Amino acid sequence: MKKQKATRETAGGQVSERIRRRLQKQGRRFHANDNIADVIESGEVDELINEVATRMQSVLESLVIDTKSDHNTQDTARRVAKMYVTEVFRGRYFAAPAVTEFPNAERLNELMIVGPVKVRSTCSHHFCPIMGRVWIGLMPNEHSNLIGLSKYVRLTDWIMTRPQIQEEAITQIAELLMTKVNPDGLALVMEADHYCMHWRGVKDDGSKMINSVMRGSFLKDHTLRREFLSLIKLKS
Repeated sequence: MKKQKATRETAGGQVSERIRRRLQKQGRRFHANDNIADVIESGEVDELINEVATRMQSVLESLVIDTKSDHNTQDTARRVAKMYVTEVFRGRYFAAPAVTEFPNAERLNELMIVGPVKVRSTCSHHFCPIMGRVWIGLMPNEHSNLIGLSKYVRLTDWIMTRPQIQEEAITQIAELLMTKVNPDGLALVMEADHYCMHWRGVKDDGSKMINSVMRGSFLKDHTLRREFLSLIKLKS
């Protein structure tokens, strides 16, 4: 612990600068929807909250909000900072949830569908909410790993709790599940409301975005793909 503290004092600067330097030293990108938990040291999440709170206070002041006399906004900067780091953008700053994998002892090879799973994210363009649902289809094989039903929800949430665009988010979920489960095929369909359209711009609250990712047997076998799509339509 003393060595870690000494290293920080030597490095100096804001915690965001220290984390950024580590990422740059490793040649790592740190886009809005990337996870950077592995370069964050013990205690630095709390430091990051403090730094974000300070900067958020400056934002409130630039918006000409009198936080000293307005009782509603006196602690808003800290509340927002804590919300961003530990909840809304949690998938950036915390490691993936633990997932226990079980061998496919019974050699299951039939279509499995999980969903609809509720998804909540934030548009990386305007930081407005994205609210929707996703369906997950799997074709396991004898070498696949089976994971608990709740783990699909937790893994999906880990990807979605970052600033995202829907097209990239669904691809990240697909890559993660292909790695964890190793199925013959994977299918994902996501449907979401984008509040950057509801609150601003065209202010259209009736439009949704629907996109899909098909991997392996779902991409090659149109009959399997049709079965998956027809079954999730019944669940909508």
